[in-house]
Amino acid sequence: MKDTHELFLLLFLLFSLRCSMAMASSDDYTAFVYVGCSQTKSVSGSPYQSNVDSLLTSLANAAALSSYDSFTSSAASATSPAYGLFQCRTDLPNSVCASCVRSALVQLSSLCPSSTGATIQLKGCFFRFADEPFLGKPDTTLLYNKCGSVAPDEHSSDLLVMRDTALSGLASGGGNYRLGTGGSVRGLAQCVGDQSPNDCGGCVAAAVAQLKDICGVADAGDAYLGKCYVRYWSDAADTSGHHHGNRPSGGRRWSVIAFLCLLSVATLGCV
Repeated sequence: MKDTHELFLLLFLLFSLRCSMAMASSDDYTAFVYVGCSQTKSVSGSPYQSNVDSLLTSLANAAALSSYDSFTSSAASATSPAYGLFQCRTDLPNSVCASCVRSALVQLSSLCPSSTGATIQLKGCFFRFADEPFLGKPDTTLLYNKCGSVAPDEHSSDLLVMRDTALSGLASGGGNYRLGTGGSVRGLAQCVGDQSPNDCGGCVAAAVAQLKDICGVADAGDAYLGKCYVRYWSDAADTSGHHHGNRPSGGRRWSVIAFLCLLSVATLGCV
């Protein structure tokens, strides 16, 4: 009986490790979405580059404390200031936010070396710095979009109704982080923290219009604008590699894994 119990204990520990690894990988918030680099380059050791280095350090440290912050760095030279901000998904814990921002900085260093300004969007966070002031200014420029699969003709009309309901909820909602639902279609929107309520509403409305125009009857869509993004997806859509990780709590896969972990606990208790 003792040997059997130890065997089940070993199996349980191995299975629990597998569960933990699977759950950790189901939501990779550091996954790359897009990047934009300025054409101009800064000189290593220049006052502006020193201001940038100080700025990036301040933003990385701040990400451990909040989901949004912005800084202007001018200690090295008041005539060559650097401006920057980060924005994490509001529903993510600070530890995940900090990890995402650190990953963004690492990726920027290789993707935009010596650029005087850059923008990078990861799955869980957004980061931007520049040599010109942009903080607090609205920006509805479309930077990146992606659409899912086109819905079959027999389901397209129903999908459009549910999609429009979900997106309307986002456009009419308040706050800089918004959720919307229309039947089996879910929506999510977020504005950068430097936007006023009116500017946020205008940005979300512009992103919604872009999605409707670009994605048509697709079962999922992303629209990333300068100061906000909007996403929607259908529960019936094949979300692998497109929207899966952007569902709150990681979607169905997490639930299945959690159930199996609980089942292993129950099995161990019966030995």
